[in-house]
Amino acid sequence: MSLRLSPAFVWGTVAALALVVAPLLTRNLMAISRHVPLDPNEGWNAAHTLALLAGKGLYPSPREWMVNNYPPLSFYLVGAIARHSGDIIATGRAISFVAFLLTVAALGAAAKAMKCRARAIALAVLFLAAHLLINSDYVGMYDPQLLGHAVQLAALVLLLGQHRLAAALLFAASLFIKHNLLALPLASGIWLLIQDRRAGMQFLVWGLVFASAGLIVFRYFFAISLLTQLASPRLSSPANLGSAIAKLWWAVMPLGAMMGLRADRYGQFCAIYVVAGLILGLAFAAGDGVDVNAFFDFAIALSLALGLAADRGRWPILSAASALPLLIMLAVNFDDNNFVFGNDFANQSARDIVFLKIRPGPVLCDQLSLCLWAGKGAEMDVFNIGEAIKTGARDPSPLVRMIAQHHFAALELQDQDGLGPVVQRAIAQNYRLHHKDDNGQFLIPWVRPAP
Repeated sequence: MSLRLSPAFVWGTVAALALVVAPLLTRNLMAISRHVPLDPNEGWNAAHTLALLAGKGLYPSPREWMVNNYPPLSFYLVGAIARHSGDIIATGRAISFVAFLLTVAALGAAAKAMKCRARAIALAVLFLAAHLLINSDYVGMYDPQLLGHAVQLAALVLLLGQHRLAAALLFAASLFIKHNLLALPLASGIWLLIQDRRAGMQFLVWGLVFASAGLIVFRYFFAISLLTQLASPRLSSPANLGSAIAKLWWAVMPLGAMMGLRADRYGQFCAIYVVAGLILGLAFAAGDGVDVNAFFDFAIALSLALGLAADRGRWPILSAASALPLLIMLAVNFDDNNFVFGNDFANQSARDIVFLKIRPGPVLCDQLSLCLWAGKGAEMDVFNIGEAIKTGARDPSPLVRMIAQHHFAALELQDQDGLGPVVQRAIAQNYRLHHKDDNGQFLIPWVRPAP
C-alpha cells in the first residue's frame, strides 16, 4: 500500500524546519566571538593549535600532561588562519560553522545526484541541519568533526559522478581530519563492490594507498605512529552504550520511512550507509567521553534516505512526518539546548575567567578554553589523563605529589571523579571549594595554619 503525499505537505514540513533552523543558526553564528565555553573540545583543540604555532610540537611526549589523539590536518588549517585573526577559538568556531554549511550543501548535491526533486532535497538538507542544531552543540563549535564530514560528502558527490580516484583521495584525506569518520568510505566501498566489483576494488585499493601514504608522511614528519596516538587509553561500559541507544528515539520514524525505499542502486547505498553509521556509532558510543557526534554518519545517512523516501519511497508521508520528533525534542529541551548562549551563562563565564586570571601561578582547567581566555597555559588534558589513570596506563603518583604541593593555584573541574579515586582523595585533602556554577567546580588550596 502506498500513501500519496501532496507536494504541499512536503513543502510545509520544509518550511517548518526552516523556521526552526534559521534562528538556531543565527544564534550559533552570533556566539562565535563570545568568550563562553560551548564544549570542552574547544579549549583542547585550541591548546594543541597554540602549541603548534609556538613551535612546541603538535604531539606531546607520553611523559607530558597533555595528550593529542586527533589527526593533524585540522590543527594546521586553524593555525594558518588564526595567524591572521588572532583568536584561536573564534577561528576554529568559524571554520566549524562554514563546514556545517558545506556539509548540508554537499548532502543536497548528493541527493540531487541521486535524482531527487527539489522538495526532497530541501527535506533532506533541512532535516540534517535541524538534527545537528537541536541534538548537538557541534555547529559553530571548535572541533574538526563537521569539517571532516564536509570533505567526505564532497567525496561522495565525486563518487556518484564516477570520479572514483578523486573520491578515494578525499576520503583518505578526511581521515587525517577526524579519525572516527569510517562509515561513509566503508559504505561507499561496499556499495561499489556490489554495483561493479572491479570499480569497487579499484576504489578500495586507491583509498588504502592514499591512507597508507598519509600514515607514512605522518611518521616521517612526527617520528611517531599516528595509529598509536589515536589509540589512547579509554574505558568502555554497557552503561555508556545504553545511554547512547536511549537517545536515538528520534530515528525511529526515519528508519520506518527508509524501509519503504525501492531496491534500486541509490536505495541500496542509503541502506548500507545507515547500517554502517549505526553499527560504528554504537561501537564508538561505548567509550567514555564519546559524544553524539558518534552518530553523525547515521544522521547523515538517514537524511539522505529521507530525501529518497519522500521522492520515490512507498511511504513518502512518513518521511515528511519524520521531522516531528526533532521539533518535539526542541520544545522539550529548549533550555538545555539554549542555556550556553544566554546572558546568565556568559556572565558566569566572565567571572570565572577573571577568577582564574588573578590566581598567581598555573591553574588546572577541565574546560581549557577558560584557562586560555584567562591568559593561562594548558597544564593538563584532564579527560585523557584521567582515562589513562583509571585504565592503569598511567601512574597517578606524580600528579598526587603536585596536588599535595599545591602546584596549581586553582582547579576547575567538571567532575572530580574524572581523574580517578586516588587523585580525587588528594584533591579533597589539599583543595577546598571556592565556588560552583555551570562551568563546574572551582577549587583553591587549603590555607594551613602555621606550625
